[in-house]
Amino acid sequence: MTSNWIDVAVQEDVPQDDVIGLAVAGRDIALYGVEGEVFATDNICTHGHAQLCDGFLEGHEIECPLHQGRFDVRSGQPTHAPATEALRSYPVKIEGGRVWLALD
Repeated sequence: MTSNWIDVAVQEDVPQDDVIGLAVAGRDIALYGVEGEVFATDNICTHGHAQLCDGFLEGHEIECPLHQGRFDVRSGQPTHAPATEALRSYPVKIEGGRVWLALD
């Protein structure tokens, strides 16, 4: 159930074609601006302990800065080795120019 929506950012603060990291309810979250939409995943790579907000966003793929594994930011699924384990992704909604995440 996705009823626990948390206001996390102003939509304008999520740059297009880039990624930012933030702390939300004790979690390290990455927000991605892609083609006018905002996506959210855990910010820590599942392959190596690196922050994805320091990586490279190309289209819908984030590349880990440590070992160049890649993930689809829409689903968290790995798209390129050495990453094999999916990232946790979170539902996002935009209301009133604010970015909201459902963490449960």
